[in-house]
Amino acid sequence: MLLIHGVIHTMEDETYADGFVQVNGDKIQDVGDMARFSGSVGDAIDLKGAHVYPGFIDAHTHLGMCEDGLGFEGEDVNEETHPLTPQLRAVDAVNFLDDCFKEAAAAGITTVLTGPGSANPIGGQWVAMKTVGRSMEDMTIREPIGMKFAFGENPKSCYNAKSMAPVTRMATAALIRKQLQKARNYIEDIKRAAADEDLDEPEYDDKCEALIPVLNREVKAFMHAHRADDILTAVRIAKEFHLDYVIVHATEGYKIADILAEENAAVITGPIICDRSKPELKGLTPKNTALLYQEGISCAVCTDHPVIPIQYLPLSAAICVKEGLPHEEAIRAMTIRAAQIAGIDERVGSISAGKDADFVVFSEDPLLVSASPRLVVVNGKIVHQANS
Repeated sequence: MLLIHGVIHTMEDETYADGFVQVNGDKIQDVGDMARFSGSVGDAIDLKGAHVYPGFIDAHTHLGMCEDGLGFEGEDVNEETHPLTPQLRAVDAVNFLDDCFKEAAAAGITTVLTGPGSANPIGGQWVAMKTVGRSMEDMTIREPIGMKFAFGENPKSCYNAKSMAPVTRMATAALIRKQLQKARNYIEDIKRAAADEDLDEPEYDDKCEALIPVLNREVKAFMHAHRADDILTAVRIAKEFHLDYVIVHATEGYKIADILAEENAAVITGPIICDRSKPELKGLTPKNTALLYQEGISCAVCTDHPVIPIQYLPLSAAICVKEGLPHEEAIRAMTIRAAQIAGIDERVGSISAGKDADFVVFSEDPLLVSASPRLVVVNGKIVHQANS
């Protein structure tokens, strides 16, 4: 595949006003200015000045975990039978044939992170995946990509109804610490057994096993937190256990933006198009992402699908622009910033030689309400094309 005469927004500090993108198989082979292209253009797609962006990334969803148009039968987001479930894997629950995957791809969203919700203090393992494919194995980019932790109102509400811990923020934090310390001890016991043949390895523990890559910083800790105090509790625990963490939602992040900047915290904001539907959203403002950016914090933007339908990710980014976020940074928030925060930027998030051939073509600003992709490419194949 060869695209020519397009405005190529690589999202790597380079934009080609009259550029090309050359694809070999499922990878980008070359990108640059048309002036240096010397190959044949016989079968090329002439974009005639249309704009090319990396495929969009929604960094926090429950896509395929909470199926479209179904009740309990399609609800696999929260395993509300135990507050600590790190052994659960999103890859075992995602229905990749859910109609919302098609809607995502048609909107230019080619990669998502999806996984368990926030009912449990430790909810389980997330997956990064493409929105197009024939199986989970075919669509998965990395699994697990992260472990879900949750603070604040949701665990309290869930387990208060069951008359069991946690019913306070103290208990939520204590349970997380206890399980992380148990996993840390488990790792040490394995190491001691390996160094001393007289010692036996500890009995297999699926919860501790699941947390080993988190404690080794091989897998990110996705920290669900809305209120400022809950955000700082998440940061406190992450520092105690030296976790590679991401603050998800950060609804009141703007109130402590200076602290988050000092901590060099990674943040995923959203849902943006949202009301104050529960107490911990009292401080919600659509200016949050812009205010964090002004403090030097680069954010990804998410829909939290199905809270906001996933096809409205670009509209969510547009609202952030309306509230003060620079336009270019809003595009970055659903491309390269999202990829960097998720830890998958070696494959997606920008248009660069060697990366996955995922991109989206627009004739107008993709943040306009009226904008729709002319062309969506995933892994070097056209998956959506607007009617001419």
